[in-house]
Amino acid sequence: METENLANVWLVIVNPKAGSGKGLKDWPVISNQMYNSNLSFTCVFTEHKYHAVELTVKAVNDGFRNIVAVGGDGTIHEVVNGIFIQKKVPTTDISLAVIPTGTGNDWIRMFGISKTYSEAVRSLVEKKTVLQDVGKVSYYQTRVNHIRYMANVSGLGYDAVVNLKYNKMKDNGRYGKWLYLLCALQTFLGCRSKRFSIKADGRDFYKGLVFSGAVGIGKYNGGGMQQTPYALFDDGLMDMTVIRKMSKLKIMRKFKCLYSGNIYAVPGVMHLQAKKIEIETWPESRIEIDGEAVGNSPFCFELVPHGIRVVVGPGFVVPASM
Repeated sequence: METENLANVWLVIVNPKAGSGKGLKDWPVISNQMYNSNLSFTCVFTEHKYHAVELTVKAVNDGFRNIVAVGGDGTIHEVVNGIFIQKKVPTTDISLAVIPTGTGNDWIRMFGISKTYSEAVRSLVEKKTVLQDVGKVSYYQTRVNHIRYMANVSGLGYDAVVNLKYNKMKDNGRYGKWLYLLCALQTFLGCRSKRFSIKADGRDFYKGLVFSGAVGIGKYNGGGMQQTPYALFDDGLMDMTVIRKMSKLKIMRKFKCLYSGNIYAVPGVMHLQAKKIEIETWPESRIEIDGEAVGNSPFCFELVPHGIRVVVGPGFVVPASM
């Protein structure tokens, strides 16, 4: 295809390992749906971790402006980072669509994207887009500063340790709908609170012991949990939930609040909104970004307003407050 024509072609990045191999198994069904919908597309498969980042950068440099991630939240995370790494065009010149084949599929909950392939493909046909905020996250790994872009939610403290265990189990071939919950339970009793110093837009917000925390552009993570239930994808603010040190028994009693969206009704849970959030911890604490365990403290979150253009579900209605 000529480069000038690629702008109207969908580049489909398929993660064959997503959803315990669902990405590979269901690709014939998905591609048939796309073909029957008269969509012009070409497909590439990821072969290793972070390959979707490389494929996205190459696709944009080659002339593609429409990208479909067939996978889960990790695949979306990689594609978003590829969109920011490339420097050929503004990030908002690229439309990102998702056909979900992952396990958690938390990001799609924000935008009314269906898990049914025919409906997800219909989103591509109608190509209704909105601009979403993104978080630019600074962290450390082996004493070297790194930058990642967050499309959904980052977890700190307990949440990050759970995610690290979850990723290791997946890398070792363990899969299943309940794997994340199993990791959460196995990690729970041994996890200890750490001392955090949190600044919001340059002002001190909290200094003290923290069991777990989350910073979000979106409100869902961990397979439907709402750790940042007030987060809006384009309000120009990041939301942070801070769960201070509390008894394990109290945490267990209030665990259902993570799914009901009532987490801020729990005494000892704090909420902040800011464009920049700076966090130091003692001792060192882990971080996960969009479900990917990546590094350690200190952390800095900076908002990139309206950073990416995303394709939403056919019935999605932007709330009036936005």
